[in-house]
Amino acid sequence: MAVAETQLYAKVANKHRSKSPSVLLESLLAKGFPAHIAQKALAATGQKTIEEAAKWLHSHCNDPSLDDPIPQEYALYLCPTGCFYNRLQEFWKESKRQCGKNRAHEIFPHITLCDFFTCEDQKVELLYDILKQIVNNFSQKFPQTISLSLHSSTSYLGFFISDSHANILKEIAVAFSSEASALADCHVKPCLKQLHLTLAHKFCPHHQKTLEQLAKCINPGETCQWVAALYSRDMRFVHYQTLRALFQYKPQNIDELMINAGDFIYVDPTQQSDVSEGWVIGTSHRTGCRGFLPENYTERANESDTWVKHREYAFIPGSKFVTQSANEPNVKLNGEVHNPVTSRNVTNILSLQLSQNATLRRGVLVMRHGERVDQVFGKSWLQQCLTADGKYYRADLNFPPTLPKRKDSMKHFEQDPPLSCCGIFQSRLIGEALLDQEVAVSYVYSSPALRCVQTAHLVLQGLKLDQKVKIRVEPGLFEWTKWEANKAIPNFMTLTELTEASYKIDTSYRSNMPLSSLVPSESYEDYVSRSSAAIKQIVTACPNKGVILIVGHGSSLASFTRPLIGLPAKDSSDFAQVVRKIPSLGMCFCEELKEGNKWQMVNPPVKTLTHGANAAFNWRNGIVED
Repeated sequence: MAVAETQLYAKVANKHRSKSPSVLLESLLAKGFPAHIAQKALAATGQKTIEEAAKWLHSHCNDPSLDDPIPQEYALYLCPTGCFYNRLQEFWKESKRQCGKNRAHEIFPHITLCDFFTCEDQKVELLYDILKQIVNNFSQKFPQTISLSLHSSTSYLGFFISDSHANILKEIAVAFSSEASALADCHVKPCLKQLHLTLAHKFCPHHQKTLEQLAKCINPGETCQWVAALYSRDMRFVHYQTLRALFQYKPQNIDELMINAGDFIYVDPTQQSDVSEGWVIGTSHRTGCRGFLPENYTERANESDTWVKHREYAFIPGSKFVTQSANEPNVKLNGEVHNPVTSRNVTNILSLQLSQNATLRRGVLVMRHGERVDQVFGKSWLQQCLTADGKYYRADLNFPPTLPKRKDSMKHFEQDPPLSCCGIFQSRLIGEALLDQEVAVSYVYSSPALRCVQTAHLVLQGLKLDQKVKIRVEPGLFEWTKWEANKAIPNFMTLTELTEASYKIDTSYRSNMPLSSLVPSESYEDYVSRSSAAIKQIVTACPNKGVILIVGHGSSLASFTRPLIGLPAKDSSDFAQVVRKIPSLGMCFCEELKEGNKWQMVNPPVKTLTHGANAAFNWRNGIVED
């Protein structure tokens, strides 16, 4: 081993009580592999055997990313084994046969303790030591049988864990998170929301009854031994499709990919538009190489098929010692095993984190409304949808199926347009994404514009909070009135009309800025002042935990967040340029600092929503007519 590499590894290892390199790493270094590449191979194969790591290195000899310092992503799951696991697998198989594949089939049965996080390759062994010791410490406290209750909705079916048992699992997650942060420099987020074991997810609503009947055949009290399992995946391909090669393909051209039967290939759906029909471009999981391959040589695989199981340790209730996993390497890891939990009171750690989530971390999520109908069809959109006798009809599938009833003229919709059908879909999708990320929305404020109220309502539907949280319509959230085309304040639907249209409106809410206070063609300075006053009023009125969702306009993202984090308003010309670039459902997220009354802007809790344009099409043009 080169002197420089020896010193580099020694520098890393000394951070953990001068722990010696593992026998696996020493063997690879002795073969002449650079330290960082040897560690990458061990992390990618679960640090099981020298043979597996050496095979990975040989397969990836032409991998263009071999030298890139890209770590794996890791997740901690609680997985069932034994008879209960067999029943779950039977359900998996039968539900797929009767109802087709749903999102749950992508991953094996599990309860998430800590969602995916990154860890540097040279520190992965520390995670094993931490996990093993934590399982040892909790084995006596671990329940003999985890209490599970079946929960069903139109898009989800699964078992919820009872509060008493869930609290124990959360303590385990918090202990792992705390030690991984302290010893391995990992930022690990323990799951502190409702713990669950998913049976089916994102299925067709008409399959709900069939899935429920199949699920009722599972006895949650069946014999089961639970294991804490650490998995990893390649973070570069998280949002890709995974294909499995059915046949071998030998390249005929230099830009084609060599595949063997059984290989997994990562394919980015967004990069296939320019590829010749019948072909796809992808990256081989086995070799790391990229190229074209015939699509009919592959089939869809599951998301978790390429994941690597690093270690699993069984909880044996009443036992002081953990059962060694079959995934542990046969070679002994040198050095002391640090006791990661005896120096901390796990219950106190859990209480502290829950307390921080509850009282110190309010959030403000400012969101632009979804796609509005006049954005697609122009200002004269309503004329396209009215019959000779003034009745609304759907002239294009992107027009909303119906318009809400209002007592005055339907023509007022021209200045206060609704969402398009795509806008309706976008808004509900954002709500579902927020639900997936366990975002706890406690308050919802909306501009009086119909498109904003509709967006807020649909986001709440996606969050499954539409029966629990009501929308506070706040006139102070309306956009800069100078931008109104007719130089007048739109005639908005009344709170009564919105309620009668089935929008969940908080009719008891009273704003300090009534509609009558909105001035047509207000100056930029007046708009900035109004926005600053509105956000301060909202934050003051919402002292409790959770996220305050504000649904406004493109201008809202800058005009509400900048005063909140202590920044001055932008110059009016710069402000206009920024607003033009904000898409439908663009969002900003501010988080309260521990000091209180101070805020910082951080990444929003969900990813952006990107899609392309879809122009109107007439089949006559170019198909039957020259």
